Amino acid sequence: MTRCRTALLCALGIDNFGSGLFLPLALVYVTQVVGLPLAVAGTAVTLGAAGGLVIPPLAGRLVDRVGPRAVVIVAQLLQAAGTGAYLFAGSAGPVVAATVLFTAGQQLFYSSLFVLIADVAGDVPKDRPFAEVGMVRAASFGLGGLAAGALLTWLGAIGYRIALAADAVTFFVAASILAFFVHLARPHREHGERSIRVLRNRPYLALILFSGLFGLSLDFFLIGMPVFVLDRLRGPAWLPGAILALLTVLTSLGGTLALRLTARLSRIAAMRAGSALFAAWCLVSLGVLLVPDSWRVAYLLASTLVFAAGDLVFGPRSGALAEAAAPPVARGRYLAAYQYAFTVAQVIAPAVVALFSVADWLPWVLVGSCAGLAVAGLGTLGSRLPARAVAPGQS
Repeated sequence: MTRCRTALLCALGIDNFGSGLFLPLALVYVTQVVGLPLAVAGTAVTLGAAGGLVIPPLAGRLVDRVGPRAVVIVAQLLQAAGTGAYLFAGSAGPVVAATVLFTAGQQLFYSSLFVLIADVAGDVPKDRPFAEVGMVRAASFGLGGLAAGALLTWLGAIGYRIALAADAVTFFVAASILAFFVHLARPHREHGERSIRVLRNRPYLALILFSGLFGLSLDFFLIGMPVFVLDRLRGPAWLPGAILALLTVLTSLGGTLALRLTARLSRIAAMRAGSALFAAWCLVSLGVLLVPDSWRVAYLLASTLVFAAGDLVFGPRSGALAEAAAPPVARGRYLAAYQYAFTVAQVIAPAVVALFSVADWLPWVLVGSCAGLAVAGLGTLGSRLPARAVAPGQS
């Protein structure tokens, strides 16, 4: 199992390095290289991302039947194809098509990833395994972001295309590692699993809803900050990469430390604290509009500390809570349904970013309000979810 865990961490690290190269710059690529106006680009990416909404139910059933490894491998190959399709997009239609293909793979990936991590980790509480995976993925994503910043600084528009092609290659490499070095037993079908329906579990549905409210902050950070910095503030080209690098350092080193510091909190309480920090980040970031130009770079870097704290506090706990609250015989379907929290946020985020064309303050207020609603909503769930999931014996 140690060999499988090492191989999994390597595959996810390579995968996320490639994602760091391109994912935060996807909307900027569509506006600056493809040449679409921001409002049109946001709408095109949103329409394409909406195609991913049909994927989680299919992914959940596949995971419960054939196991998560095969599903993750297929997902990475789909993402490679979608990433490559962006290279040939020259108008809104091809952008939508490329986004549909990429998003289908991305949703298939996230709908099966956490079951794969849980299976490789074995019969232990999943907070720490999820935190370790998060640290590796964050470090790799940040390195990819730094590489992307260097490419854009030195090569300009050509750098976008190089980053895009490299991202496609990393998906193939990661899929190959999983295929050859990660081996798990196929799941056994158990009596009564067909009768288990996520839609009948109202507390779990509420968990999905409130997780989606704070999940919007994550996607907004990834695609909104580059647009805000480059298009609205006219900041230096290297600044989005520097912001991502700072986030990388904090989240890649602080995952297990954050678990220890919040060990006395239940998973729900930790998630509420993380959501509150996201709301605070939106408020602090909005304040950059009042800061003199000469101080804006330092101010935005400092505001990233607040976001990083929120990410570290809620990240591992949210996945661990969703996994622990799911019936064992239907983990695939439940965790795939949980992915809707982030799928819907991913669909909405480009449209929210496009609101910068209306007013620079509007997206920040909207995202911060959603995070605040998550704090309130999660507070009602503690007694409605399984006690062993909310407050396990160890974290």
